[in-house]
Amino acid sequence: MTAALEALTPSQPAGVDTLHEEPGRRLRIYIWQVPVRATHWVTAGCIVVLSLTGGYIADPFLLPAGGSTMMTARLIHMVAAITLLASGLVRTWWLLAGNRFSRWSAFIPTSRVQATELFRQAGFYMFLRREIPKVLGHNQLAAAAYLALFFLLLVETVTGFALDGLIGSEPGATAFGWLRELLGPQTIRLVHHLSMWAILAIALFHVYSTVLVDHLERNGLVSSMFSGYKFVPRDEIIESRDGGVDVSERGE
Repeated sequence: MTAALEALTPSQPAGVDTLHEEPGRRLRIYIWQVPVRATHWVTAGCIVVLSLTGGYIADPFLLPAGGSTMMTARLIHMVAAITLLASGLVRTWWLLAGNRFSRWSAFIPTSRVQATELFRQAGFYMFLRREIPKVLGHNQLAAAAYLALFFLLLVETVTGFALDGLIGSEPGATAFGWLRELLGPQTIRLVHHLSMWAILAIALFHVYSTVLVDHLERNGLVSSMFSGYKFVPRDEIIESRDGGVDVSERGE
């Protein structure tokens, strides 16, 4: 695995504690591993495709709602849904196998500092605080939003297969018949539709907050979802909740 920390300036002689020298100098840190980046973009693409095709299936627009057109829209919708499900399973596995920035402990608060960080980060977005909590990976507010997103995507998957079962398609026809009997098709459609809008709202806030933080911290947050690397001052590495000297010494 690539070392977690790489100086952007020429390397120091052996034995020199570079982490404590020149605290303002930025270092390149490997944060987002390949499975995190891959599932991020696959999920984003699937959300776009599912929203467009789902909207068309619910209320045909632009193209005549002929049998072949609707069949194609349904096919694309189901392929995207299965792709999203596969991406979610990979990301779930990586909650156990990934580095410190992608494991379950980055999402579930395990300390008082991590738990209160949610409110401190929210205070920044509401213009009540001037400073952003120092975190190298996910801040706790973002982590909470991702957990909500995971839950909504699960709801979409279950209700989507239940609705697909209405036309006799498997596994929805057999595996989710209990849900149709419990809630009824119309309620399932409503939940499916409202969940889509909630997902789009979270995605919109995600884009806004990412661009904002990238602009303020200038640490390559946006580009890190392509390269995996962020560029962080030394002092922030030491002070960050998920940072510290051991990040540079051990690597991730």
